[in-house]
Amino acid sequence: MSYEYMVVPAPTRGVKAKGAKTAEDRFAIALETVMNKMAGDGWDYLRADTLPSEQREGLMGKTTVYQNMLVFRRAKKAQRPKTPAPAVTTPAPKPEPKVESPKAENPADEAEPKVEPKKVTPPAKPSSEVAAE
Repeated sequence: MSYEYMVVPAPTRGVKAKGAKTAEDRFAIALETVMNKMAGDGWDYLRADTLPSEQREGLMGKTTVYQNMLVFRRAKKAQRPKTPAPAVTTPAPKPEPKVESPKAENPADEAEPKVEPKKVTPPAKPSSEVAAE
């Protein structure tokens, strides 16, 4: 089975809550809130890691800071092949009885009459005499 992973930063401070009097209690509630939110989205808690991260310090300097990260995973959803939905079949209509019409003697008469395009001639240019009037 293959998994997909989500890594989120661990909370750095606790949250105020009713009944949480110490800093540890507040921090535990903050951590619990993050874990319950992720579990509600289908993610399983896997582990917490402390990972190094390089950050700028001043104009040219760099320093290494360690970040606490929470790692979650969930099973990948199987991708279904894209197939078209089956067509809805309807029963074929009952064939109507055929009524034979009398046949024409000339088969060309049965065909639709041919329509020939009409020839259009451009209008003649007006003569200088007609334009003068």
